[in-house]
Amino acid sequence: MDIMCNYRAMSARHRVAVLALPGVVPFELAIPARIFGGAFVGEDPLYEVLTCSVDGSPVETSDGYAITVQYDAAVLGTADSVVIPPSHQLQEILDSAGELDDAVRRALEQIRPGTRLVAICTGAFVLAAAGLLDGRPAATHWAEAKHLQQLFPAVAVDPLVLYIDDGDVLTSAGAAAGIDLCLHVVRRDHGSAVASAVARACVVPPRRDGGQAQYVRRPVPPARDGGTANTRAWAAEQLGRPLSLVELAAHARMSVRTFTRRFRAETGVSPGSWLAMQRLDYARQLLEDTELTVDQIASRSGLGSGTNLRQQLRESAGVSPTAYRRMFRSEGVTAPG
Repeated sequence: MDIMCNYRAMSARHRVAVLALPGVVPFELAIPARIFGGAFVGEDPLYEVLTCSVDGSPVETSDGYAITVQYDAAVLGTADSVVIPPSHQLQEILDSAGELDDAVRRALEQIRPGTRLVAICTGAFVLAAAGLLDGRPAATHWAEAKHLQQLFPAVAVDPLVLYIDDGDVLTSAGAAAGIDLCLHVVRRDHGSAVASAVARACVVPPRRDGGQAQYVRRPVPPARDGGTANTRAWAAEQLGRPLSLVELAAHARMSVRTFTRRFRAETGVSPGSWLAMQRLDYARQLLEDTELTVDQIASRSGLGSGTNLRQQLRESAGVSPTAYRRMFRSEGVTAPG
């Protein structure tokens, strides 16, 4: 019996095909099998997960070793869902204009209309290059979001969320966000009880609060002569007290109008918005690295009150100070009760 007959003879449960491309990241490659393969009702598995490469040959990973797969891309044409994990060799899969390698393009053409498409991290570049994200919202790793938007302007890239469910096309940020997305798919398909059971088996939370914003720090840019960087560096040391636009402009030895114009040109935001971001970023650092209470952190960072800090953190990162501190607690630091 040939390989096509073998996998046609398998059960009729939901079939997930995972396409391993050159340079695939092993961690994300393993997520679909671990999450979907761990979903059961009683002793009955709810999914079958088949991993393939374009031609069925072993695939070099990003970590210096190759993996052997059981199937070639023909299995994509039999799948109910197709997952594209990220690759660290996108330059070999896409050219500088965002065009797909011919072999990868032919592989994707085997996917049946109506198949659910799932991209983890930079897997979104592959779907975008195939035209499958045009006019749709999409997520990817925050560090690659700008590149994805520039290369594929028809895609509505959201750099802040952990994942996006757009019906039959779902995309996620990097690494652990792929777990979040796959658990979401299980929850959508079979309910919270099944998804929670999978999460417990994997020792991960069934649902994480917030988005990618909570994982990004904004360093103060290096100083440049004739600009506002020196004043920004100075202001970053004064966050615990009020700072007026007049004071900032005076420090930079500019008129308020000139300072405001140059500041926006250099940072892309107004001085007030920049200060708000720096204060919140400093508060996040204090949550990670100190034992200060929320009210003390709000005062030290210039946010005023614990209530304001809670509101600002919820709006920017989608989590409370307590949840943020729990996720990023530095080793050896005990948070106050």
